[in-house]
Amino acid sequence: MTAGGSGDVLDRLEETIGRLADGSAPLDELVAAHERALKLLAEAEAELQALRDQADELGRTARPG
Repeated sequence: MTAGGSGDVLDRLEETIGRLADGSAPLDELVAAHERALKLLAEAEAELQALRDQADELGRTARPG
């Protein structure tokens, strides 16, 4: 996923959390939104870890000798 993809995941996560916080949707929709939020959070965490790994690798290769 690219940095732009991260923004999309975060936007979708924010939208989903908003639906959960509103609480006005039927229970089945709230459960589905909760499950979607968990998946989006996992995607965001995986993307963050991948970016951290890239930064670590760049740091190692940028050091002299």
